[in-house]
Amino acid sequence: MHKLLKQNQKGFTLIEILVVIGIIAVLAAIVIIAINPARQFAQARNSQRTSNTNSILNAIGQRIADNKGLFRAAADATCTAAMDLPTTVSTIGVGAANTPILGVFIDLRPCLVTTYLPEIPYDPGNGDIFDAPAKAPHVDSAANYNTGYTVVKDPTTGRVTICAPGGDENAIADSEEICVTR
Repeated sequence: MHKLLKQNQKGFTLIEILVVIGIIAVLAAIVIIAINPARQFAQARNSQRTSNTNSILNAIGQRIADNKGLFRAAADATCTAAMDLPTTVSTIGVGAANTPILGVFIDLRPCLVTTYLPEIPYDPGNGDIFDAPAKAPHVDSAANYNTGYTVVKDPTTGRVTICAPGGDENAIADSEEICVTR
């Protein structure tokens, strides 16, 4: 009778269940490491930063070309008379509510927006450092914004460099600041 009972019992043993759980855990770990969502998001932000720095630099280059080699040809409605590209690293932005990432602020928005850019691009990863609850995380008005990008003009060569200091992502090994120079 005892022998007959054991033969009719069906199911998995504890060892079989533990082996299957172990295999599933190993496969899940491999998939998570291969996908690495933090790294994927960091790479997407860096792609956007590269595109944004190129857009800003192209707009500056076009303005310089339109003004016969000068960023500011003369005082006009779009750019102040004293406006020129800085020879020390400056953060593109303006406003008392913001803190520049490097140096001081330079307000390029009036010189570039609508004529050369539909809107000034902002760093996709630095939304938490800006104080702008009403609109985008980077802007609370045209007079108070911080792009998260920097600009500098080499005084000897005249080459302009736009950098994205946020490009140094922790999720990407050996990542560094993204800079474009022309």
